Amino acid sequence: MPIFTFKRVFILFIFSFLFSNYLLVIAQQNSIPYLRKQGTATQLIVHGKPFLIRGGELGNSSSSSAEFMRPIWEKLAKMNLNTVLVPFYWELIEREEGKFDFSLIDELIRDARKCNLKIVPLWFGSWKNSMSCYTPPWVKTNQARFPRSQSSDGKGMEILSPFSEENVAADARAFKALMRHLKEFDGQENTVILVQVENEIGMIPDSRDRSEIANKLYASSVPAELINYLSANRDKLVPEFREIWAANGFKTNGTWEEIFGKSVWTEEIFMAWYFAKYTNRVAEAGKAEYPLPMYVNAALIRPNYQPGQYPSAGPLPHLIDVWRAASPKIDFLSPDIYFPNVTDWTRKYDRSGNPLFIPEIQFNNLSGVNALYAAGAHDSIGFSPFFVENGSDENNKILTDSYDILRQLEPLLIENQGKDKMIGLLAETIEQRVPQKFYFNGYALNVTYERSANIPNTVVPPSGGLIIALGKDEFLIAGSGFVTVFEAASPGEPIVGILSAQEGRFENGKWIGGRWLNGDQTHQGRHIRLETGKFSIQKVKLYRYH
Repeated sequence: MPIFTFKRVFILFIFSFLFSNYLLVIAQQNSIPYLRKQGTATQLIVHGKPFLIRGGELGNSSSSSAEFMRPIWEKLAKMNLNTVLVPFYWELIEREEGKFDFSLIDELIRDARKCNLKIVPLWFGSWKNSMSCYTPPWVKTNQARFPRSQSSDGKGMEILSPFSEENVAADARAFKALMRHLKEFDGQENTVILVQVENEIGMIPDSRDRSEIANKLYASSVPAELINYLSANRDKLVPEFREIWAANGFKTNGTWEEIFGKSVWTEEIFMAWYFAKYTNRVAEAGKAEYPLPMYVNAALIRPNYQPGQYPSAGPLPHLIDVWRAASPKIDFLSPDIYFPNVTDWTRKYDRSGNPLFIPEIQFNNLSGVNALYAAGAHDSIGFSPFFVENGSDENNKILTDSYDILRQLEPLLIENQGKDKMIGLLAETIEQRVPQKFYFNGYALNVTYERSANIPNTVVPPSGGLIIALGKDEFLIAGSGFVTVFEAASPGEPIVGILSAQEGRFENGKWIGGRWLNGDQTHQGRHIRLETGKFSIQKVKLYRYH
């Protein structure tokens, strides 16, 4: 073969290789968001890259007006948010049955794009905070066609029945139309990256629907689909649920009460199955058009409350397995946290293969340290305080500064998710900030938190953060208001000393060092302290001596 032919073949090969890689990059950039595993973590992938949500959820009515929202987008972007959780209302999308109007949604997406913000729609469909207050008028006013749940005295509740084919079919059609439109309008730009299906589903003030169809199904056999799931996963079920099943002998045939016992907890399990089946039907319809990742959120349980006293049967920690069995189209379950024991609730949602995403949490002066803790302790997909557009100046600044730290650390967080190279630091309770001990990366870490909460009439200061292991003897420590003492992990090992401590920041992934803190700031080499009242980062190197 002539030599020029070899050259031509070689050039064509190189061109083909480069062009194929170019097409692969373009395909990755234009691919829809999806979830991917990295070690033990689950990552949200947007335009081919992991994406950490620095979020905020809007108040319930803010996104019902694009004009009202226009000045808010820029404000949120300046607070270092990259994502806004935005209610999308069934009643505004389908005012007349079968006639869909997405003009408001299009305006919201356009305005979010201008500020380089992503959107997570909250589908206010059949249920919002248990109630059906965002259903269209033609649903609300036709109870014969769209039945409600009923109380024991036969009165209807403001809760659409999850047992009605008409109810679920109408919701699913609307959600399907929404997802079809999002694909057409946003399928290339991916402003919308994740979707919440319904909102805080649950029964209240009764533990279950008492309608005729509900009573009939409750007295019937537990569906084989649920029994098969439980049997296949018997040794992996969450302990709270397994305990209920075990108390009745792990039965696999019978009615709900025959298998799980006669109690309000059994009634909750029953309702959870049908709420989850309904929600799965809605999600399935939407994913058939545009398969974005989808999740559901839960209103949590007050201490010592029983089903019916809280929005029961939703995607709660003790019902993870019921929801997972009934709703395979839902990718994960999430908590809405309004209680002070944040560490407890986050642990309950970061288990059984369920990744942690906090779509709603009380917006207060602790939001900043809570966000850092969730990232370090749980490889969280993201964090989102509620009513973020309406925070106080103090809380806005705290969240802004904390999100700036997360923004700087994002490449490191993404790289280390799922690899056991990070820990989160947060007191178990606000009232008692007792020292904590962590065994991490070959060392014992003793952490103490700012304790001015013990002084009467003082605001609890933000205190917490995260630590990333950069190497065998090197750590990155970020947050506010805590002290870390490094010790040997086992008796008899050489003493641990601080070789160096430097404060600094990251710019475009590069460490920009500031002051060296080896004197008073480290108590002459005894500890690492992150000051109260500000968020900061320190890079620390350790050494050993006898």
